Amino acid sequence: MIKIKLYLVVFISMMGLVMANDTENKKAVFAAGCFWGVESTFQQMDGVKSTTVGYIGGKVKNPSYELVCTGITGHAEAVEVEYNPNVVSFEKLLDTFFQLHDPTTLNRQGPDVGTQYRSAAYFSDDEEKKIIESKVNALNESGKFKSKIVTEIEALSEFYNAEDYHQDYYKKRGIDGCAI
Repeated sequence: MIKIKLYLVVFISMMGLVMANDTENKKAVFAAGCFWGVESTFQQMDGVKSTTVGYIGGKVKNPSYELVCTGITGHAEAVEVEYNPNVVSFEKLLDTFFQLHDPTTLNRQGPDVGTQYRSAAYFSDDEEKKIIESKVNALNESGKFKSKIVTEIEALSEFYNAEDYHQDYYKKRGIDGCAI
């Protein structure tokens, strides 16, 4: 009986340690032009568990790609990144976001033009909002870009998954990324 009690104490203690160190994944959403390349970049980062391409920031429920492309829905093409904050920080994701596109061009990335291709970083709480604002201010002051950053800083709103054929677009085609 003593061995069973000792076993239970050790087992419960070990489970408590495992559970205490098991941090839940978090989600971040970024819009930086065509979502295929944005998704591909984030997928390659350590600590990123999954990515989903979709639409955010518009006024139409369950928009389609065709409708978003008209520019009338107000949605941006975006990527929802599920990540482990013990492996990669929100700040590191944000650094990558600012490296993978030109945040100084309004409603345009490369050949893609329209409000659906705008630069936007979405926050889920005041801390993330402050981190984004601080990063934008630091980049503007650094002179890294010739123009001021026009990235929108918005509260997370309804995120709609894009159609299946857009998910993992580059992986499905066996290519590494956009040829721009």
